[in-house]
Amino acid sequence: MECSPNPNVTPKHLDVKREKGITVQWSDGSEKFYSVALLRKQSPSADVRQLREEMARNPLTVLPSNSVGSDKPLTIVNVEPVGHYALRIIFSDGHDTGIYSWPYLWNLPGESQKD
Repeated sequence: MECSPNPNVTPKHLDVKREKGITVQWSDGSEKFYSVALLRKQSPSADVRQLREEMARNPLTVLPSNSVGSDKPLTIVNVEPVGHYALRIIFSDGHDTGIYSWPYLWNLPGESQKD
């Protein structure tokens, strides 16, 4: 993962589209879009991190029942600030334990937005 050239990069503006994802304008001048699917898959919560590690070791890992497809599309239910350093994202599948610090979010492979 690439690292921000400045460890103090913070968001200047967040645009949440519940069905699509979050666009962040960063204080370093960059702008990135993070899809709902990417944010859910890359959740920094302990359970999802452990699942990613297990899947890397064993591609035949059995997925938990709540991670298998649903008849409803995955959406963002709510986004809550955590102090001045992170976001907590609540997803429509009930997942709500990931705390996305600004450096963690900046380093996710979002899509760069250009004018």
